Amino acid sequence: MDIFSKRDGPRPEDVKARKLLQDNAGTIRRLADTISNGGFTKMKQDQARRREEPKPEGLMIHDLKAPSKSELPEPYVKVSLNNRVVLADKSNGRQLQMLGEIRGNSFARRFVLATSENGFFSPIDDEMRAAIGALDNQEIGGTMTEKDLARRLTELLGLEQS
Repeated sequence: MDIFSKRDGPRPEDVKARKLLQDNAGTIRRLADTISNGGFTKMKQDQARRREEPKPEGLMIHDLKAPSKSELPEPYVKVSLNNRVVLADKSNGRQLQMLGEIRGNSFARRFVLATSENGFFSPIDDEMRAAIGALDNQEIGGTMTEKDLARRLTELLGLEQS
């Protein structure tokens, strides 16, 4: 029966091989450069250069995110192409609050308020519901267009008209 036990630390032959490579590192580099016509040293220099952190000195850094004109949002009512009706910020265009959406086909379209009863995950608060609740299930079509809906919501919410 043979019993193999695991040793702590590296094997003696690995230690000897590592010592041999470290003692002859200069000769090995010279041979590698001779064989590769200087490519080995160039490869090592390229690797070292890629590992360096970029230095911002003398560089022009461009921030590609949308500039923010002001800290306070300027809300306006927006009816998007996918029939969502939202409060958005004029300065950056980001959505602030979902008000509802226009549902139905081209013959019978209506504005549906963003409430949990209507299937929305983030419903509007009670204060906003009291302000614009009269427009829930408002038909959109002949007498009231999407622009009229946006204008009416703007009036009911007390926003500045643009």
